Amino acid sequence: MIDATMTKRMEEATRLTRAGKLQEAMAILQGGTPDVRSAETTDNSYQQGDTFDGTCEVIDEEATVSQPEPSESPRGAFSPGNIQMPAAWRDKWMKFRGGMAQPEQAPNSSEKPQPGAFTAGRFTHSVGSRDYKLYIPSGYHGQALPLVVMLHGCTQNPDDFAAGTEMNRLAEEQLCCVLYPAQPMTANSSKCWNWFKAEDQQRERGEPAIIAAMARQIIDTHGLDEKRVYVAGLSAGAAMATTLAMTYPDLFAAVGVHSGLPHGVAQSLPDALSAMQGGAGPLGGGKAKGTQWESEVPVIIFHGDRDTTVHPSNAQRVAAQYRQSRLAGAAVEQGNVANGHSYTRTTHHDAKGKPHMEQWRIHGAGHAWSGGSAKGSYTDPKGPNATQEMLRFFLQHQHAG
Repeated sequence: MIDATMTKRMEEATRLTRAGKLQEAMAILQGGTPDVRSAETTDNSYQQGDTFDGTCEVIDEEATVSQPEPSESPRGAFSPGNIQMPAAWRDKWMKFRGGMAQPEQAPNSSEKPQPGAFTAGRFTHSVGSRDYKLYIPSGYHGQALPLVVMLHGCTQNPDDFAAGTEMNRLAEEQLCCVLYPAQPMTANSSKCWNWFKAEDQQRERGEPAIIAAMARQIIDTHGLDEKRVYVAGLSAGAAMATTLAMTYPDLFAAVGVHSGLPHGVAQSLPDALSAMQGGAGPLGGGKAKGTQWESEVPVIIFHGDRDTTVHPSNAQRVAAQYRQSRLAGAAVEQGNVANGHSYTRTTHHDAKGKPHMEQWRIHGAGHAWSGGSAKGSYTDPKGPNATQEMLRFFLQHQHAG
């Protein structure tokens, strides 16, 4: 009976969080009396892939995303300073989240494999070990090719992320190697990269150290071009990609952030929930321990303006961590994908006129990879194609020297 009651509390808290009613959700988790509805009457929209700390939701072409009323807006309504979540509840919440966040779509194993080699491996570092998948295009004959590191979102894995983004197909055409590190459930019950933990936000520590060292080993093993190494991610993976840009700017020549969050704005689960829903939190605005995080790594940012999992305001907060005073100006372009989403692209140039930052705001899109394939989970095929645009942006940049 206790487990059934707890499950109902968590279900109701999830529904309220998705609706932006975070104070009510946290009250339930803290032991308040929930208005638990039966399975027959509960809105089951949250049971279609929604989860937390950077997870993704499947975008249905006929679905509509409700916007919170002004009084229910998540912006600033949920401050980590007034939340006391018991450790037992937090652990159960994380496990529950992972158990309910099953993708609606799975990769189609009947699809013919790409021409190149997609192999599995395991990397061991003094900090820890991770499995990975590596795509090597058929045109590779030992030459120094670029490397793109792709960080999946919560509940995903390398095969799913590769299928959804179709990065391997474009890498085959444009001759790039693609590395997909895998986050195991032993590190996070929902397979999220731990972007919100202090120990995973620093150079030579935690997950950033593992990913960076893994990339370097792949570069050395295959003789790849160390001047053209890039990293991109979705949601929790995007947040970790920004962390890598902040902590390893000497390794990555450009970064792609899709539906992500800034570096250093969370050091706990309550911080993470606050940041995801648009709240600044005690470390908000890109600040960590009084220090303004900033990176000179060129960045391309994608975010749907109807994202109910990671509030769209996070896109601007991410941009603020990359924006440099030396940027000379910006150009704004409005566009529309045929039978798909419209978008606004803002391109910031450096003093030499070279694009240094691109911000893509996808109108009407939720929390999913823009322009992705239905062969993978958490994608929005209505475009624009984030994979294509990211790879184009990446290949315009390389480390000097």
